[in-house]
Amino acid sequence: MFPRSLQAPDSSFFLFGPRGTGKSSWIKAVLPSAVVIDLLKADVHNRLQADPTRLEGMVPAGHRDFVVIDEVQKLPALLDEVHRLIESRQWRFALTGSSARKIVRAGGNLLAGRARTLDMFPLSSTELGAAFDLQHALRYGGLPTVWVDKDPANYLASYVRTYLQEEVQQEGITRNLGAFTRFLEAASFSQASVLSMAAIARDCGVERKQAEQWFKALEDLLLAVRLPVFKRRANREVAAHPKFFLFDVGVYRTLRPRGPLDIEAEIEGAALETFVLHALRAANGSRRLGYGLHTWRTAQQQEVDFVLYGARGLHAIEVKRSPVVRDGDLKGLKLFGADYPEARRWLVYGGDQRELRDGVELLPIVKAFDELLQAL
Repeated sequence: MFPRSLQAPDSSFFLFGPRGTGKSSWIKAVLPSAVVIDLLKADVHNRLQADPTRLEGMVPAGHRDFVVIDEVQKLPALLDEVHRLIESRQWRFALTGSSARKIVRAGGNLLAGRARTLDMFPLSSTELGAAFDLQHALRYGGLPTVWVDKDPANYLASYVRTYLQEEVQQEGITRNLGAFTRFLEAASFSQASVLSMAAIARDCGVERKQAEQWFKALEDLLLAVRLPVFKRRANREVAAHPKFFLFDVGVYRTLRPRGPLDIEAEIEGAALETFVLHALRAANGSRRLGYGLHTWRTAQQQEVDFVLYGARGLHAIEVKRSPVVRDGDLKGLKLFGADYPEARRWLVYGGDQRELRDGVELLPIVKAFDELLQAL
């Protein structure tokens, strides 16, 4: 197991993340003496579904360590009993899940501030340490198994086929798996770009409202994120539509169909941007930096890929695959700097020279990217 950046709190907590990101392995490593109650086991699920108060009897008398409930979204009603045991017995719970959607939809008890919320992301370059290889990351992503499996492409194909379809079926998102599969492929063409909901609905043969519901479901299942446009103190007209990202580079590339008309640079560029986004999300979450993550784009289509805004400051980050930075590559960052002179501006690119150009810090993705993460 690769060491993770997350630190387990001393009090009860939720741990949310897509399946396969390593939640269970992390729990075993940091809470080795915990009692584990796995709701994926049918007999355990059925016992507690029939009577949630049976939870208390499943924990040995005198146990003082954490109680882990795995896949807690499978039984949202159990959270009322968890709440009671936190209050009456001062028990500490680690509640893992791959979806907050079912809890919220069922009116589940999120423990009213009595439990922190942690997020598990795919592995970052920092967590991989000496094992990190950029080209492997840009092809196969950050799910832990792709870094140890002899056939990561086959693992990802199986992951997409079984996990996504199982989640869709179990969550009751749709009965038409064929249309949903076409939707996932159509969505992959929007990776790291602005969504055209009407075009995607048309491509997969469904109503626009249905496509919007499916995008929302992907977000609820932690499989995708839409970055809103940064609009604070806007001095010029900015675009309204968010950018879309699937949660992992490898999942994106597995879903993305390829043919003779595809431009490899476009696929590689979206993969690199996805890698950077999820490194930012992982650092923001594990270090509890508190940034809001945004994109920025003017009505004239000048853009900055990522804007991080919070109490720690304002950062604007552009990502370029090319090893050469031309003046035009800095235009979006220059415009952003004109509107927000207090912002620290970065361009992460595929070259090997670090320099300061027109107030923009150029960082080679291979040599210096971790410096950006540490500067946040």
